[in-house]
Amino acid sequence: MTKKINLFANLKSDFASGLVVFLVALPLCLGIALASGAPLFSGIISGIIGGIVVGYLSKSHLSVSGPAAGLTAIVLTAITDLGAFDIFLTAVFIAGLIQLVLGFIKAGTISNYFPTNVIEGMLAGIGIIIILKQLPHAFGYDSDFEGDESFFQIDGNNTFSSIFSIFNQVQLGAIIITIISLTILIAWDKIPFLKKLKLIPGALVAVVTGVVLNQIFIASGSTLAIESKHLVSLPIPSNFEEFKAIIMTPNLSGFANSKVWITGVTIAIVASIETLLCIEASDRMDVQKRYTDTNVELKAQGIGNMISALLGGLPMTSVVVRTSANNNAGAKSKMSTIIHGVLLLISVLAIPIILNKIPLATLAAILLLVGYKLAKPKTLKHFWDKDKIFQFIPFVATLVAVVFTDLLKGVALGMIINVIFILIGNSKRAYHFKKENYADGDIIHIDLAQEVSFLNKAAIKATLNDIPENSKVIITAHNTVYIAHDILDLIHEFKTTRAIHENIKVKLKGFKAAYNLENTDQEQNKVTFEHYYDAAKRKTIKKEIFTEEIPD
Repeated sequence: MTKKINLFANLKSDFASGLVVFLVALPLCLGIALASGAPLFSGIISGIIGGIVVGYLSKSHLSVSGPAAGLTAIVLTAITDLGAFDIFLTAVFIAGLIQLVLGFIKAGTISNYFPTNVIEGMLAGIGIIIILKQLPHAFGYDSDFEGDESFFQIDGNNTFSSIFSIFNQVQLGAIIITIISLTILIAWDKIPFLKKLKLIPGALVAVVTGVVLNQIFIASGSTLAIESKHLVSLPIPSNFEEFKAIIMTPNLSGFANSKVWITGVTIAIVASIETLLCIEASDRMDVQKRYTDTNVELKAQGIGNMISALLGGLPMTSVVVRTSANNNAGAKSKMSTIIHGVLLLISVLAIPIILNKIPLATLAAILLLVGYKLAKPKTLKHFWDKDKIFQFIPFVATLVAVVFTDLLKGVALGMIINVIFILIGNSKRAYHFKKENYADGDIIHIDLAQEVSFLNKAAIKATLNDIPENSKVIITAHNTVYIAHDILDLIHEFKTTRAIHENIKVKLKGFKAAYNLENTDQEQNKVTFEHYYDAAKRKTIKKEIFTEEIPD
């Protein structure tokens, strides 16, 4: 049964986080559009649709959609090859249509096969990229476009050469604003009095302070004043006719062009994979451990891209940077994403002049903290302590590949290494669940197979997700020799989060002490449960979900 969600239940925290995401998304939308060779407003349109339309249709509580840096090279090449932006919009419409079809055929379930260490490696890699890419902006050197995530840049430089170039382009005013902004952001999280002011996000205070400081520098004629090229640069239509000209529509003649269809298929595949990776990452970030229906997400992305194309916008995906900023700002529901889209719309219509006074340095400070939280050293230690070979090596390989190549190549390498380790270390048997319907109060018995890998994650996740409230569950691992860390994490999250919220009593049997899953003295695991189980067994009313090997 689908639970009804009250979008206004956490409006205070969602508004604050939506405001933070808006501040982060605005320059990213503009920067990605600029790098793609597309009209600047096409990036804003994509961000608005990604926030309002996809945000409303999606089942994800944290993910934020908009124009993605991962599509920049594809978009730039396609616009050049197709010769006109309106013909390119037809390809975007086709891509959205394909994503909609993928959602209906349930292609989203592929996300269940992304191992946790690969997802975490991807997030840590993106965190390092954010830090490295924002350092030049923090020092007032902005040659690379805002939102670039590629190691090799369009301007011929790379991530490291751009950092070294900082020393020839240092802008003292930008450094001062960055330091003050970072101080405000850190203090907002650490000082108890400030933490209580949840309705006023620290990012907003930092941005306002940055704007005021720069206006003081400008008014006093100081050399610390930041030039306009280091500020947000939102186009300002001078009249209604110019504003109407912003809205472009697809050229229908593109449907007869085979290149348009090839471009549409390419965008659909890349955008769908990036979206599924981001959704899996956002579910990992969610402190409430809620799962997103990825098939619904593909449908939402498809509809979003179709509408974006009809209004002259860029193709979109769910984006890790904005999603991370949303999570770090304390978002509770998808209302935060919708609010960020509404604020983008308002900014275009009402306050572009004010927004163009925001220094990129103060936005760099916000993103530097986002990057640090994604790439905390303790994450590296966590995977080192877990398993120095089977967990740590794919994690580090993914991290390094994401930083030095791109997101998709990094994840592909991590997946390949994981599969090689599985093939070398384990001969996996088939995993099968016998599905039955259970009523409230029934005892459900789950026997794990001899070897359980991350390939079994989808089946186990679906089974745990279907367990009704007020149930009693026994998960047995007496005969299990190998259990992947992804499965252990899944069981642990189910036991410590959802089971508690939905009054599901969980009993674990046969798990090794090293797994750290043994039952505690929590109230949900009372001794009386053993009595209930034994009584049910004697009355032969027990119902089981079990695993079985498929005969050769």
